[in-house]
Amino acid sequence: MSKEIALSQGTKKEKYEGLLPQLISLVEGESDATANLANISAALKETFSFFWVGFYLVKGDELVLGPFQGTIACTRIKKGKGVCGKAWEEKKIILVEDVSVFPGHIACSSISKSEIVVPLIQNGIVIGVLDVDSEELANFDATDSQHLEELCSWLVTIL
Repeated sequence: MSKEIALSQGTKKEKYEGLLPQLISLVEGESDATANLANISAALKETFSFFWVGFYLVKGDELVLGPFQGTIACTRIKKGKGVCGKAWEEKKIILVEDVSVFPGHIACSSISKSEIVVPLIQNGIVIGVLDVDSEELANFDATDSQHLEELCSWLVTIL
């Protein structure tokens, strides 16, 4: 059955606050993690017009590309490498205002200018990361950090 997300108007904060309950409803009753991650990626991209939104999942000693919306992406990332690998290693959100000055940044696309990565932490272990890229410099802030962390904290309860 097809479901739609009602795109919220207003501030970034209001958009996040309107989106989370809809995401919960969207995945209700669906047990497949791939389907849920794909729909969540699509909803975030549609709501905020981000350049790239997706998930990398921990498989062994690497992050492996999971469901995403956007251009072709890097397939595998080692722990500690790039923004995603660093967020995994440090178990914390990493917000990068300008990816060109981030040491060791992995450039999957030259269009990406800023990035935020939120680890998916389940029982103290990082099981993946949510990676969001923007075409604009300094596009992410504390509002994104707070609401994406809330989203990921909920998300690990259904994975």
